[in-house]
Amino acid sequence: MAETMASSPAETRITDHIALLKPRVMSLVVFSGACGMLAAPGHINPILGAVALFALALGAGAAGAINMWYDRDIDAVMTRTQNRPIPAGLVKSSEALAFGIVLSIIAVMLMALAGGEVAAGILAFANIFYSLVYTVWLKRRTPQNIVIGGAAGAFPPMIGWAAVTGGIDLSSITLFALIFFWTPPHFWALALFSCADYKKANVPMLPVVVGHERTKRQMLIYTMILFPLGVAPYYLGVAGVGYLITAGVLGFLFIVSALRVMQEREGTRAARQMFGFSVFYLFAIFAALVVDGNYVHLF
Repeated sequence: MAETMASSPAETRITDHIALLKPRVMSLVVFSGACGMLAAPGHINPILGAVALFALALGAGAAGAINMWYDRDIDAVMTRTQNRPIPAGLVKSSEALAFGIVLSIIAVMLMALAGGEVAAGILAFANIFYSLVYTVWLKRRTPQNIVIGGAAGAFPPMIGWAAVTGGIDLSSITLFALIFFWTPPHFWALALFSCADYKKANVPMLPVVVGHERTKRQMLIYTMILFPLGVAPYYLGVAGVGYLITAGVLGFLFIVSALRVMQEREGTRAARQMFGFSVFYLFAIFAALVVDGNYVHLF
């Protein structure tokens, strides 16, 4: 006799709270943070390194929960986000806010213990910047929201680097800049094929405000700026020739994808492909940094 297996209420609530943490975004944050840690000169105790990465994951998830709390009204309007836990009625908004705040505090405290004061300070600043500057202030007020607000997502490799070295230097700032300039073309590609959603929710993403053609030109400009930043770690002595070649090829392909988006007159196929490639680009370039880094080490 077949039996129907159903999730218990407790399991469902855990799943809903995990969804608040934006696991896919968290995975990219942890990955880039771990790469910053592995590429940094020096060593960190493996247990402390694991705790620091856990704290980074908690911090990223906490910021995601606070973002979902504040954006619950527009999430309910947009097709892409209407099934998130709060608009779907699975988690109370006040509960999500409390969840995010508590996790943020725990994350910063853990980072201070495992990665030191500098890493903890950067994490705290990144969370405040994402939650207040981007989510509350910029996102609904300016088409430059993702340009300025994207800084929050660029801090993870700098945090990982600081957890090992105890400080900030030109190399870690370059890793920050790499993600900072990667963010606009990545999100604008998404905005091109989700433009109707953003317009419906009255979110001033660049394609909504200035149109697709100007957005596409901006995307090309940012991918061109990204190219020298991508190869910079080689010239700073952080990575070897293998990284230089990989970063050069990836940067060239990113520019090509932006050119294809510019040439597309109907539909959003090229924009969707560029969005997918942009995710691959970031994973691949940071993986190459670790594999061919001059400072590669086991914890």
